[in-house]
Amino acid sequence: MTTALRNFHTSSAKLHDAAIVGLHADGQLLVPRSIAANGKESLTTILKAAGAKGKAGESRVFYGDFGLGSEVQKVAVVGLGKQGTSAAAKDRVRAAVATGVKALKAQEAKDIGIAGMGHDQAAAEGASLGLYNFNYFKSGKKGAAEDIKISALDLESPDEIQAFKNGLIQAQAQNLARILMETPANHMTPTLFAERFLKEVEALGLEGNKLKVHVRDQAWAEEHKMGAFLSVSRGSDEPLKFLEIQYEGGKAGDRPLGLVGKGVTFDTGGISIKPSANMAAMKGDMGGAATVAAAIWGIAALNLPINLVAGIPLCENMPSGRATKPGDVVTSMSGKTIEVDNTDAEGRLILADALTFISKTYKPHTLIDLATLTGAMDVALGGAYAGVFSTSNSLWSELDAAGEEAHEAFWRMPLHSVYLPQITTNTVADLINTGGRSAGSCTAAIFLREFVHGVERDDGFAQAEDEPSTEVGTLLETTGDVKVGSVRYAHIDIAGVMDTTSNAGYYAKGMTGRPARALIEFAKKFSSN
Repeated sequence: MTTALRNFHTSSAKLHDAAIVGLHADGQLLVPRSIAANGKESLTTILKAAGAKGKAGESRVFYGDFGLGSEVQKVAVVGLGKQGTSAAAKDRVRAAVATGVKALKAQEAKDIGIAGMGHDQAAAEGASLGLYNFNYFKSGKKGAAEDIKISALDLESPDEIQAFKNGLIQAQAQNLARILMETPANHMTPTLFAERFLKEVEALGLEGNKLKVHVRDQAWAEEHKMGAFLSVSRGSDEPLKFLEIQYEGGKAGDRPLGLVGKGVTFDTGGISIKPSANMAAMKGDMGGAATVAAAIWGIAALNLPINLVAGIPLCENMPSGRATKPGDVVTSMSGKTIEVDNTDAEGRLILADALTFISKTYKPHTLIDLATLTGAMDVALGGAYAGVFSTSNSLWSELDAAGEEAHEAFWRMPLHSVYLPQITTNTVADLINTGGRSAGSCTAAIFLREFVHGVERDDGFAQAEDEPSTEVGTLLETTGDVKVGSVRYAHIDIAGVMDTTSNAGYYAKGMTGRPARALIEFAKKFSSN
């Protein structure tokens, strides 16, 4: 059982030593149905005297039980702002509950009961996200989140209880992504990443049944002629790994959803070495791998009725006498050759082979890759949005809706062949791995599209299934048994949302784990349809 569910119970408020109640801007106080009448009246009087307005972001801690149970010693009243059913209203609940649990944690609360806020999933997410604290490497410290129980007050219907449990699972998934990204690179090598994910999967009790994880090694990558992936890993003494994951929650024979995540567990830039300033943050350059792994964990924990496959290439990008050099030419699994102009544009190289493998082997109906790919995306969108490059309007709409629901916003960017000449001309190979300073994120995205077999393209071309293929954009009527354009594809560049300096609401300074919850929301909506 996961930490989130182990620490969850629905029960009488008498078991709690602290509680959280909500206050709307119109003065409505959201308290448990079991509260004594005089307790609500007393709390209302104190709030009025304190000048509480119920504004979003407001938080006050009062001492006493206020009719919430004899064991309750502290009550946090959190402002919810205007009432509503919108995604924004849900996020106000998410942020408010996170603020409340942080305040009560500071007061050494151990069992926090949360009153119904009208949005049970969002409340649970806020509670679990708010308790996140990465202090695993501080001597004498413990992960306080594991010591605090999160409980729901007066949830009666099965739907309410399930919504609260779902929220805990989805938040725990994001926290898992945060931990994977935040862990120092010497403690999160490709091997250790694989071992940690297997441990998390084992805790679900699904491994080998619905959820299958294969940890592939260098010999396997060589057998599959993954020359682009191998070219990045060769500079490091740490062995590469490739996680091939299958979740079979849907009908047998149904085409799966495909996910691919960039897993560079530390990126020095290789021979094209990065400046030393802020290089330590490159422990998070496996953010795509972390969010994909976490989303799969969440999807499996929720037991969603969907088939899913994923490929996670894991390696380090290091300089050495064996490292790939600028100007080297490598041959990808697809057969296309790539001139490595800049070894610090390594993410697209390992993704190229992963995209080819997943799209050719499993023929997914939808394929999404996630990567901390370009600094240009951070410049363009900052930390507010992750950039989505997609060939499919329907896929974009579904991702946009999922991002809004999870409050992990996406912004659509152009994925168009107008950018192809920047990576196909002035090179001795079929493609070059950088397209210059202009439109850096767009040229990276169009590079990746060239390795997705069966993808819908803006110019009416699709990638060939036949091997070897060295032509870029071969025009075909069909690609094997998959019709041209039958694979919906999106590349999500999460470089700008990788980390945050904020501690407000459910944020914690450091790696964010975004957009793990949005991916789960996407899968939930897709499976329900």
